[in-house]
Amino acid sequence: MSAHIHTHTVRSDEAGQRLDKLLGELDFMPSRSAAERLIERGFVRVNGTVTGKRHVVRSGEHVLVEIPPAEPSDLIPEHVPLDIRFEDDHLIVLSKAAGMVVHPAHGHWSGTLVHALLAHSEDLGTLSGDDRPGIVHRLDKDTSGLMLVAKDDTTQAALSEAIKVRSVDRRYLALVHGYISPDEGIIDAPIARHPKDRMRMGVVESEASRQSVTTFRVLERFMAGSGDDGYTLLECKLYTGRTHQIRVHMAYIDHPVVGDQLYGRRKARADLGLSRQFLHSYRLSLEHPASGEEIELLDPLAPDLAQPLASLADRSMGRTPAGNAVLGDAAPGL
Repeated sequence: MSAHIHTHTVRSDEAGQRLDKLLGELDFMPSRSAAERLIERGFVRVNGTVTGKRHVVRSGEHVLVEIPPAEPSDLIPEHVPLDIRFEDDHLIVLSKAAGMVVHPAHGHWSGTLVHALLAHSEDLGTLSGDDRPGIVHRLDKDTSGLMLVAKDDTTQAALSEAIKVRSVDRRYLALVHGYISPDEGIIDAPIARHPKDRMRMGVVESEASRQSVTTFRVLERFMAGSGDDGYTLLECKLYTGRTHQIRVHMAYIDHPVVGDQLYGRRKARADLGLSRQFLHSYRLSLEHPASGEEIELLDPLAPDLAQPLASLADRSMGRTPAGNAVLGDAAPGL
């Protein structure tokens, strides 16, 4: 299989950007991290010269990107059960269980979603690197719900671009601490690695920060009790896909996600006994990149989230119109 060659001439409105940022925003590139890997491996040339990711591009510069053919993976397929909700020759939509890591990383070299995907299908997109076959976007280890997987490079590039231009509708259910008064809102706050704790992300004003936008609609509110200040059930929609985005944004407005061990309050009683964040990717809708078919899938809450929520039923302050639309005939607290 031959390498894929892409070229790009820097426009005047793109001048002044770092090379990795510029490449990460081009249609054929699935992510900025993928661009960084190609730059580091010497597969990117500016005016014929290999350069680093911090190179500041100038108008008229000619950028050549070589995407090498996939190399044999060192990953060993593992027959880990998958909850697949849709599959065809191009893509997979699955429900990821809480506790499953998406791809191999330090401390998680086996049992990941990637290992399971390799056992499930011989055809997976290669654009995100050898350690992330098919991966289009991620969910945190302890976030459950719907995820997209690409089975070929064309689909992977198309889905990555669709996410980038916000034509993939990803919605989450989140139970947060406290009473949120407005029925809907938007959080537009830049996110970067926390300057003092590399395990955390944060709302940070720095050169490394990336625009991050989350909208929310209140579905149901719950009165305060002894030991807590009440709860609000939200539908959150991602307009960008930064690491820990919803968790960071909700903590930023002082309504951390219930059960969040990294950004939350970590009080067992107020967290309703949860040891993982109450965050679930419940709805995914998109236009199929090959057929043009509209795909919409819903994923109900797993019991470990549904049961704590049901325990709040007698404290419900009623649902909003959005709550009635999303939750339908379900009993309060469900």
